[in-house]
Amino acid sequence: MKKKPKKRISFIFGTRPEAIKLSPLILSLKNYPDIGAHICVTGQHREMLDQVLEVFDIKPDVDLNLMQPAQTLAGLTARAIAAIDTYLGEFNPDMVIVQGDTTTVFCAALCAFYHQIPVGHVEAGLRTWNKFSPFPEEINRVLATHLGDLHFAPTDLSRANLIKEGISPERIHVTGNTVIDALCLAIEKVKASPPVIPGLPDNLMNNRQQVILITGHRRENFGEGFLNICKAIAALAEQFPPVAFVYPVHLNPNVQKPVYNFLGNLVNVHLIEPVGYLAFVALMKRATVILTDSGGVQEEAPSLGKPVLVMRETTERPEAVEMGTVKLVGTSEEKIIEEVSVLLKDKTAYSAMANTVNPYGDGKATDRIIDVCRKFFREQEIGH
Repeated sequence: MKKKPKKRISFIFGTRPEAIKLSPLILSLKNYPDIGAHICVTGQHREMLDQVLEVFDIKPDVDLNLMQPAQTLAGLTARAIAAIDTYLGEFNPDMVIVQGDTTTVFCAALCAFYHQIPVGHVEAGLRTWNKFSPFPEEINRVLATHLGDLHFAPTDLSRANLIKEGISPERIHVTGNTVIDALCLAIEKVKASPPVIPGLPDNLMNNRQQVILITGHRRENFGEGFLNICKAIAALAEQFPPVAFVYPVHLNPNVQKPVYNFLGNLVNVHLIEPVGYLAFVALMKRATVILTDSGGVQEEAPSLGKPVLVMRETTERPEAVEMGTVKLVGTSEEKIIEEVSVLLKDKTAYSAMANTVNPYGDGKATDRIIDVCRKFFREQEIGH
């Protein structure tokens, strides 16, 4: 009997969050002899991407290395479309899988469409319904949706968003979010070998001091938003001297300048270099409260029992807000100070946010996605 040819799935990604959320899928496919994974990275976030690939021991088959100094969105988009088009023409996979809402996602979905290659979209259906917030991610994911064929929605709400946009329910699969799968893998690695984090005081990772973990990088917060965030952190550091404020500072100059101007000389504020994925998981586990404008942190922190205050006016992840583990505080100096202060002083308010169930998954999203892909390939064979 003639052996069936192995199906080839091309994973195209370029940023740290994409790599984190696709790594469990790529690793799991090693257990399926009927499907092969081919890895194409764009290098949209060069150093941060490489760190995650090293953590999960994933070696790209193709590295387009598109990142340039001071790149514009238009310039990156043009280079990505040209390079991905050439890659798909040469490799011709049976499916392209993308994750999330980056410029790489939109460009890969568009090129796959041009080549008439089916597109699977991991983390489909997130919406704020505001095309400029987050920018440019909201439009990237909307466009990817309408170019896609299989939609892996993390939650029922994401599924409802897709149906609202006219996507056929048969093409939507609620899987949970693969970030929880990745977090489970990372926690085991952290337990086995706790990472060393340069720039922190001795013993901070092991003592009982309260810690506020801060991250910030959103374009829509550049300017006045970041100034307000920095002013709020400075006021909180002065108001709560026993508390350690740990801030891995994003490399973007629009972030670095206000952060170091306002916070650089405060004794209980620790401004450190961006950290790798395992180090960040360790910091989340150690934190008392997380203050962030990140999307992924909103998904991960509930699994660790950490209250999250989100420095954005909108979120495409309202499930955790409804569950009570995440709260939107925007970039209002007064609001940030007020909400952090409550969590540091009020044990009841803290427990109400910390002791909730994660609405984003159970760590089994990877298995569900692979099952859908295998069924899709079987149906294609029957159809032919």
